Amino acid sequence: MRGIFVTGTDTGVGKTIITGYLAKYFLEKGYNVITQKWIQTGCAQGISSDVKTHLKIMGKKIKDIKGYLPYVCPYTFKFAGSPHLASRMENKRIGRQKILKSFRFLSRCFDLVIVEGTGGALVPLDKKHLAIDIVKELNLAVLVVAQNKLGAINHTLLTIEALKKRKINISGIIFNNARCEKKQIIADNPQIIKTLTKVTVFGTFPWIIGLRKT
Repeated sequence: MRGIFVTGTDTGVGKTIITGYLAKYFLEKGYNVITQKWIQTGCAQGISSDVKTHLKIMGKKIKDIKGYLPYVCPYTFKFAGSPHLASRMENKRIGRQKILKSFRFLSRCFDLVIVEGTGGALVPLDKKHLAIDIVKELNLAVLVVAQNKLGAINHTLLTIEALKKRKINISGIIFNNARCEKKQIIADNPQIIKTLTKVTVFGTFPWIIGLRKT
């Protein structure tokens, strides 16, 4: 499968921005790339706000992927919460097969599909399945996004441990710099995580004013 799954150590760590810029990078390298958001919660308009952000960063518009929209974001829910709760509140079931088929369809149409996860790796889709289960089934490589702040070490180690336990390929880690964090913490977090996990740390992403973080 030609895909990358972008997960976070928590919600609000910058997955959306990283996903958008990762897609932009591959686009500029000549790849035919599309982003995907399996489940978008807190979605009042029916179109994933995160996908809109991806497109904005990539220099594209909704009309550019209009024919693929049902596959780009198979599920949207109005309530801003965990997928299992948001779907239950709307009395809708999240079908694992629908997500699998949507990804596989896009992977046949594009060189690369970059999937932004909802929340963290262990977010539940229902009472039986976690997001990480689908990642495993699709054999996707995972990029971990961690917000570079106090507390990131514990959150990142737990995420890496969960992925390794399931024998999921970890491409690497990107630290998203938090606003107004102490420079000593920003400098040390990537170093200690690399030492403890032996996972590649690609670097840190700067704080960008005017771009929302999710």
